[in-house]
Amino acid sequence: MYTFDDLVNITNKLRSNEGCPWDREQTYESLKKCLTEECGEVLGAIDHEDMENLCEELGDVLFLVMLYSQIAKEKGDFSFDDVVKGICEKMVRRHPHVFGGENPGLQQEGQALWDAIKKQEKARQKCEKP
Repeated sequence: MYTFDDLVNITNKLRSNEGCPWDREQTYESLKKCLTEECGEVLGAIDHEDMENLCEELGDVLFLVMLYSQIAKEKGDFSFDDVVKGICEKMVRRHPHVFGGENPGLQQEGQALWDAIKKQEKARQKCEKP
């Protein structure tokens, strides 16, 4: 059985000098079409209620996330750990009803809270940009 660490090592190997020429030549731009296609295949598997295919297609999307993150690490832009940290922080921040004591009783209230927090974050980001 493979682990997440195996996926990290496989991705690193594929991008290394001893790895796959196709994987090594990929860039942020060159992978855009692949990401669009794989996301479409995820949606198709959901539409067809094909869980075996959904599992496979989610793996393909995850691998693309790994490739993008490895490219970013090589360029000094960010790492996969940064991606994980960012999404964890965002999910905790946007779910204070789960992680911070507020507990709206209805899903709509949870969605309204999510939207309000997201709006605040976007406004703060605009103010922080030079």
